Amino acid sequence: MGIFSRFKKNFTKKEEKEDLKIYDKGLTKSRDNFVSKLINITSKYNKITEEFFNELEEILIMADLGINTVMKFMDKLRDRVKEEKIDDPKMLKEIIVDELFIIYVNEDIIVNKINYAKEGPTVILFVGVNGVGKTTSIAKIAAKEIEKGKKVLMVGADTFRAGAVKQLKEWAEKTGSDFVGDDTLKDPASVVYNGLKKAKEENFDIVLIDTAGRLQNKVNLMKELEKINKVISNFIEDAPHETLLVIDATTGQNGISQAKTFKEVTNITGIILTKLDGTAKGGIVLAIKEEVNIPVKYVGLGESKEDLQVFDIEKYIYGLFKDMIK
Repeated sequence: MGIFSRFKKNFTKKEEKEDLKIYDKGLTKSRDNFVSKLINITSKYNKITEEFFNELEEILIMADLGINTVMKFMDKLRDRVKEEKIDDPKMLKEIIVDELFIIYVNEDIIVNKINYAKEGPTVILFVGVNGVGKTTSIAKIAAKEIEKGKKVLMVGADTFRAGAVKQLKEWAEKTGSDFVGDDTLKDPASVVYNGLKKAKEENFDIVLIDTAGRLQNKVNLMKELEKINKVISNFIEDAPHETLLVIDATTGQNGISQAKTFKEVTNITGIILTKLDGTAKGGIVLAIKEEVNIPVKYVGLGESKEDLQVFDIEKYIYGLFKDMIK
């Protein structure tokens, strides 16, 4: 039995089975495209040849794993084939899944949970370019926290984009969150100050702060985030507790470029990968880990709040490759 195969036996709890259904459904496009090609190639060839390796490499690159991840993976796969004297491609099914799983884990301690404050409000800062699903991700996380009985405050500090503050206010009303924001106040740090003042005075548990993501002017963005972080840390020690970068999975390698740029601008603690259900290239999760070494903390696998899932590498690998590890 392969390294990963044993994990599928562990998904026995009711809530784990429900989560698996969400991963299963959300990864349908990637599984039907990417994984079906992997299954086909292992059936197409009778022997493992250089032609087989070349075709496999192309499939992995097309699945948005990224060049560096694919090269590293292919080297490891060639080594295993040689060491274990494997000549039948069908025997590689579980090995391929195992090696992709190992690449993500890479002996690291995978931290996919939110770092909640021990005392006082937990402050979560959200960054990301327009159109990636940042505002709806904030709303979904707010709804989840309110379901847990938490008192949630949204802070509309994206004063750059027209309509952003109004949009977040509408989501606050829909989710039952409180809101701080002002269309006339153009300094985002001042908005954050007002929000944190309210959070401390009124004992909020969670503060979700929306910010601008104008990467076309990195210098201005860096100064803005530095100012916001200074205001936050002056109010609450060790805050922000999380700075989450929102990336649209359908943008592929462009999303990874965004992650690299934002990492230069501020301290990113985790990634929310939205619209994973909308892409046939689910390998981007593995590429992000390899390319920028920032943990994915949430994945968007559909439209509802339940479809924004705390990222679980085992459930992701199982949902993506279940047809290869029956």
